[in-house]
Amino acid sequence: MEITGKIVQVQDEQSGNGRNGVWRKREYILETGGQYPKKVCIAVWGDKIDQFNLQAGDQVNAGIEIESREFNGRWYTDVKVWKVNKEGNGTAPAPSAGDQPDVSTFSEESGDDILPF
Repeated sequence: MEITGKIVQVQDEQSGNGRNGVWRKREYILETGGQYPKKVCIAVWGDKIDQFNLQAGDQVNAGIEIESREFNGRWYTDVKVWKVNKEGNGTAPAPSAGDQPDVSTFSEESGDDILPF
């Protein structure tokens, strides 16, 4: 799965000792776009914290894995990040003229339609 949005908050790094050795985790609050934006807490584990180097204001497209687990009768859900594509320094790049379709070539007579449905 993927989620796209802007990093609006960076939490402190957490670490500890587990049965597999020392672990590190950092959580980020990502705000999605659209008419009704949502905030999602995403977690980055281990060396990927340094690799991704996420900062507040980064616009990202993140590959995520959602996992739930039970502890003492309660369920907890993690949104773990496994890849990140940064889209710029807090702003999405402006589309160039070459990115836009040439709508002047579409017509009812030709049967071409620019709508996907």
